[in-house]
Parts: sequence; structure tokens; C-alpha cells
Amino acid sequence: QVHLLESGGGLVQAGGSLRLSCAASGRTASNYHMAWFRQAPGKEREFVAAISWGGGITYYADSVKGRLTISRDNAKDTLYLQMNSLKPEDTAVYHCARMGAGEKWSGRGDKRSYDTWGQGTQVTVSS
Repeated sequence: QVHLLESGGGLVQAGGSLRLSCAASGRTASNYHMAWFRQAPGKEREFVAAISWGGGITYYADSVKGRLTISRDNAKDTLYLQMNSLKPEDTAVYHCARMGAGEKWSGRGDKRSYDTWGQGTQVTVSS
């Protein structure tokens, strides 16, 4: 069983930057597609970005394109999210997730495609 642990969240002013990390432990996550989702208070969990198992293909929600960058280091079994030009509407708890073994890349934006989730890290952007 794999466990995912996020870190790097915090409080930042609008226009600032943060880098989130998601470390996998237990069984490896390096052979699986991975993603970041976020959930703001009172809202549904929404897709942010996904990356293929080898790191060569990425996909972003329109709301974060050009500002957030997903990457991974399979040697370290770690997923990253570089967040630049942050806006107050980016405030949320950010969760990393591992796609289920039988799922396909076409389901990358659907939270039902993911079977393992981290506890999340809070990102707060002040105006």
C-alpha cells in the first residue's frame, strides 16, 4: 500500500509563489499517473494538474495554465507543484493523488480515476 504526504503549503500574498511536494512511501507511485486536486471551503474537490507516469505528458485545468507547473522525480518518488503568480482564488487544501492501476490517461481530470490520496496541505493567498 502506498501512502502520500503533501508539504509546502502556507500563507502567501497575491502574486507570490509556493512549491508543493508529495512524497510517496510504502509501495512506489513512480509507475502511475499522478495529479493534484484542490478543495476550497464549501466547494467540490476540483482538478488542478496531472502528469503521466514517466513525466513526459502534463495536463492542466484552464484556471491554472501558465501559472502552475506539475513535475515529478521518480528516483525520489516525489511529485511537485510549482505555483507562481498566485491569486486569492487559489486558496484551498491541495491534495496529491495516484491514478488507479486500471485507469487510463483519458480520465486524468476525473477524481474517480484516482484511488490513493494524501491528507492535503493548506494554501492561503491573501489579497
